[in-house]
Amino acid sequence: MVHKRYTVRLSGRGNLAACLTKLKSNGTMVISLSVNDGVAYFQTNAKGVKQVRKYRRRYGIKAKISSTDQDPGLVALFSSYRYVVALILPFVCSLFLWHVEVESDMPEVAERIEKKLESAAIVPLRPLASIPDEDEIRRDLMQDDPALSWVRFKRIGTSLTVIPMLSPASNAEEEVEGPPSDLIARTGGVITRFALTRGERVRDVHSTVKKGDVLATGVLEQGDKKTVVGAAGAVFADYWIEYTFTMPKTIHYKTQGEEEVEWIIHLPWKANDSETPLWPIISTEKHTKVERFQLELTEGMEETVLVPLLKEKLLAERGADAVIKDNKILHVTFDDDKVKGTILFHVNDNIAVQRSIPKETEAIE
Repeated sequence: MVHKRYTVRLSGRGNLAACLTKLKSNGTMVISLSVNDGVAYFQTNAKGVKQVRKYRRRYGIKAKISSTDQDPGLVALFSSYRYVVALILPFVCSLFLWHVEVESDMPEVAERIEKKLESAAIVPLRPLASIPDEDEIRRDLMQDDPALSWVRFKRIGTSLTVIPMLSPASNAEEEVEGPPSDLIARTGGVITRFALTRGERVRDVHSTVKKGDVLATGVLEQGDKKTVVGAAGAVFADYWIEYTFTMPKTIHYKTQGEEEVEWIIHLPWKANDSETPLWPIISTEKHTKVERFQLELTEGMEETVLVPLLKEKLLAERGADAVIKDNKILHVTFDDDKVKGTILFHVNDNIAVQRSIPKETEAIE
C-alpha cells in the first residue's frame, strides 16, 4: 500500500531546534530536513502531522502542512477497485465477442444467415479464441445455400459483421428467340467435338471445314417431310491464329502482396465511437499491400515472358471456351522503346455462328 506524504514548513519566533528534537525523539518520520533562515522544511506521514500539530503551540512554532503526492490520481487508481474497472475489466471484455450483425438488403437472407450463425454458436459473449476460422464459417454458410456466391467478414475488435453476397440470377434457361438458323463456321479448322442443343450435325469430328461451311442444320428431314427447328449450340475446332502485336518495351504492373495486420490500442479513458458500451483495448485491422513493379523486355524473354503474356491477352479476347494448345514464334524485334512481332497460336475454340435459314426453306414443313 502506498502511504500518503506531507510537506511541513515550520517557522516563527519559538524554539525551532527544541521542536525538531522532540519530534525525532518521539520517532516521528522526518525526511529531507532542511533549515534556512530560521525556517525548517521536511516531509512526514499522517502520524507525523499529528505530532507536529501537537507540539507546535508548546514551542511557539507556526506550521504549514501540504500534500506532497506527485500523482494522487494514479496512486488512488492503483490502490482501489478503480484499477480493476479501468484496465482489467475492459481487457477481459475484449476477449469475448460482443456484437454480431448480418448486413444484407434482403431480410429473408439475413434471417437465414442469423439462424445458421446461432446454430454454429457464433453469438455474443462467446470467447474470440474459440470462434472458427473465416474459411470454415464461410463454408458452413454456403454449403446448403445455393443463393450465396460468397460471404465477406468484417471484424473490428469485438464486433463481427457478416456480409452475404448473392449469386446473380441465372438466365441459362432463357434463350433469346429469333428466326431459325443454321450453324456455320466463322473460320476454318479441324472439328474436335460438337455440343449442340438443337439441330443436326452435317460434318463429322476430325473433318476439315472452311469459313462459311455449314456445321449443323436447323432443318430436320424425315422422308418427304421437312421440319424447321433451328440449330443451336457450339462446334469446337482446332485452328491457327497469326497474332501480330506491338507493345512497350517497359511494362508496369502491380501485384497483391501479403496481408498485414495492424494492432490498435484503445486507451480506456479515450472517447469511444463504438456502438457497444464496452470496447476492446486492443483491436486489429487487416490490409493487403499492393506492390508495384516494372519489367523491361529484352532478347531471350520470348518464351518465358512474352508468349505467356500474349496467351493471357488472347484468351481474354476469345472467351472462356478457348484453349491454346501450342504456339510458334515467327519473328520478334526489340527497338528502343517498342517490341514488335508475330506469333502463331494453335487454338481450340467454338467456331459456330448462326445464319438464318432462307424463307423458302421455312415454308417446307
